[in-house]
Amino acid sequence: MDNATRSERTKAAVIAAALAIIARDGAGRLTLDAIARESGVSKGGLLHQFPTKRAVLAALLEQQADHYDSFAQAFREAHGADYAEPALAAQIAAYREVMKGANSITSAILAAVAEDPTFLNPLQEREQQSLALIREQAADPEQALSRLYSAQGLALSTILGLCPLSADARERMFEHLLDESRWLNAPGDGRKSRQLPSR
Repeated sequence: MDNATRSERTKAAVIAAALAIIARDGAGRLTLDAIARESGVSKGGLLHQFPTKRAVLAALLEQQADHYDSFAQAFREAHGADYAEPALAAQIAAYREVMKGANSITSAILAAVAEDPTFLNPLQEREQQSLALIREQAADPEQALSRLYSAQGLALSTILGLCPLSADARERMFEHLLDESRWLNAPGDGRKSRQLPSR
């Protein structure tokens, strides 16, 4: 096995071990020693790839971001033709998926961000690119941003355990945000919405 392949396998094993520890024992039990034991990777091998716990959490954050980026891309490919503003619809759908996946892993990442806000810096470029595309496609950019950040706020408040709405009520809110017929037929809006795809 070449070094590059060995390195990737070690990284995957470490991330999988970290996820297992967080899910089973909670974020407070995530230590480098625990990760080494769980993964079967030597402490030296672990430190070579991830010199700090923060580096492990950064890798988890990147993995989660890649997952939701892939989800949004798949949504655009499957349903993009059904929406006048496909980039916005995909992001709203991705936030709904984030909300459904609210768990201790996300909580651990949020805890790391609370300690060090620069933790999220690598994601800023992704967000800027997504926002630029949403604005480019939007018939009314301010309305589009209102829908986007409503979806984001609903997802984050659910993750933090602050949202008093039931799961059904949250789902209805996301359906409302996705339903272009409620948004794009306002007076003076020359663009007609398309039918919401069946799910």
